[in-house]
Amino acid sequence: MSIQWFPGHMNAAKKKAEESMADTDVVIEVLDARLPEASCNPLVERMRVFRQRPCLKILNKSDLADPVATALWASYYNAQDNVTAYPMTTKKPSDVARIVTLCKQLAPHRGVPTKPLRIMIMGIPNVGKSTLMNALLKRRVAKVGDEPAVTKTQQRIYLDQHTVLIDTPGLMWPKIDMDSDGLMLAASHAIGSNALIEEEVAVFLAEVLLERYPNLLAARYGLKTEGMDGVAVVEGVGMKRGFRVKGGDLDFEKSAHVLLHDYRSGALGRISLETPQSRAERLARHAAEMQEKAERAAAIAAAKAEEAARGKRGS
Repeated sequence: MSIQWFPGHMNAAKKKAEESMADTDVVIEVLDARLPEASCNPLVERMRVFRQRPCLKILNKSDLADPVATALWASYYNAQDNVTAYPMTTKKPSDVARIVTLCKQLAPHRGVPTKPLRIMIMGIPNVGKSTLMNALLKRRVAKVGDEPAVTKTQQRIYLDQHTVLIDTPGLMWPKIDMDSDGLMLAASHAIGSNALIEEEVAVFLAEVLLERYPNLLAARYGLKTEGMDGVAVVEGVGMKRGFRVKGGDLDFEKSAHVLLHDYRSGALGRISLETPQSRAERLARHAAEMQEKAERAAAIAAAKAEEAARGKRGS
């Protein structure tokens, strides 16, 4: 299943962000700690690298992520030039309080009366940007909702007389290259519901959980996971909970919804859908698949050209 989602307002948001980046000192990119690279927008990366802006990569919702995987991701990002990784949750005021200090460390020449520190907050939809903005300001200035793309316009607000926050709408990118990225984003509620089939997303999530966290499935639903596939897990959730449609058949749709909800809310436990190693392996597989696809296309094109040449010779 290939998931793509780039509503029209995001193209305008992208252009506005490119303009504002020129007058920004530090970029905060808010990532989902459960899937940091899948939730890392390549458009944001290109913009900030082009402008040579330092980046504070916030691994948000770290309270929902596997702490071992999060530590690996923090090391991965901290090894990059001009990047600081910060695992945190907006539920802890002490976590939020450190953000401006970390930004000042990335731009030590700013944050004085004559040169205020200008911080742009970016990220994909529903990753927690608006909640972070409200937590930083200690008041509600950004609309928050449990649906992707609630914020649609850019805001510029003074945190204090030395610090300016630029809040941007959640931004996706036009084409998600790897199907698994789209499915991880959908499972984590970063994709609009009109762009996905929830049952297929739940089956994908179940397969990841079988591979990485079978003990959490067993503990939450009482499943014996050995020999199961993703479909069987979703069915098992429904059978354990007694989800039936009229007539007595299993309510697969409701079962899928519950599995996704339990993952998103943390009821299943602390889960990460990728690690730096699994990401590298997935990228390698994708590159090999693309190479094979290109070779097949080239072979078909060559065969057609040869057939056309024979036809001309024959005539």
